[in-house]
Amino acid sequence: MAAGEVVALVGPTGTGKTGVALALAARWGAEIVNCDSRQVYRGLDIGSAKPSAAEQAATPHHLFDVVDPDVVFDAARYAALARAAIADIQARGRRVLVVGGSGLYLRALRRGLFPGPPRDAALRAELEATEAAAPGALHARLAAVDPPAAARLPAGDRVRLVRALEVLALTGRPLSVWQAEHRAAADLLPMRVVALRLERGALQARLDARCARMLDDGLLDEIRGLWGRGFGPALPALRSIGYREMGAYRRGTVTPEAALAAMRLATRQFAKRQGTWFRGEPGVEWLAADAALTTLS
Repeated sequence: MAAGEVVALVGPTGTGKTGVALALAARWGAEIVNCDSRQVYRGLDIGSAKPSAAEQAATPHHLFDVVDPDVVFDAARYAALARAAIADIQARGRRVLVVGGSGLYLRALRRGLFPGPPRDAALRAELEATEAAAPGALHARLAAVDPPAAARLPAGDRVRLVRALEVLALTGRPLSVWQAEHRAAADLLPMRVVALRLERGALQARLDARCARMLDDGLLDEIRGLWGRGFGPALPALRSIGYREMGAYRRGTVTPEAALAAMRLATRQFAKRQGTWFRGEPGVEWLAADAALTTLS
């Protein structure tokens, strides 16, 4: 890794990005910049698979624990903060490792975001009311008018579903069309993008085990603590995978077995969507997870 070079280590959740990144950072003298949309939130530690305090102490980490869970944090804000962190690291003569699985955040950092329309408060309120009255309605509506966008978004991602429908309503063009055009834009921040891959069966087994381990590590206590500090289950950050399913168990609406099964399924589906996203991105170099450390130099 040359001085000043930026390498992004991405790929589906559970492929071992954190461990590879720590080893590469030690080898290269690099600093790590987060590229995970949940790890920016304070208190979302276990359920987001955030690097531990010891791991973060081993090498400088940036853009972890940036905001509280009730703060709106989007890709545009991420990109601005990440570019500032990268410039600071490079100014100190250090190398940069961007690590995480949030494809939209990486795209925003690498090429910026397409010039979409500003938010429409009235339209958003109408869409939110529709979803509140009939959960799943927004995803069904998006699937009917923009199937590619719907395929990338889970039914529970209300924030991005609202935005996708808002863009279509205000521009007359589907979000997926805007994104496809923008995907071919020149890089604003040149970087080498490396994605880790695992064989499907091995990845699913690893994800299932990780979900169970999160419970052993205290995910339910983490959720209880967040709720106790006023960060309730209706917040978008607390509707993400793990917090949503185990939150339902905490409220007594499902059994612990059903909650764990739902968490495992949602995690597998998320990993599949991440793989689809990164395979659609230009200039991504795929490496087998167990060979990454010997391949990268």
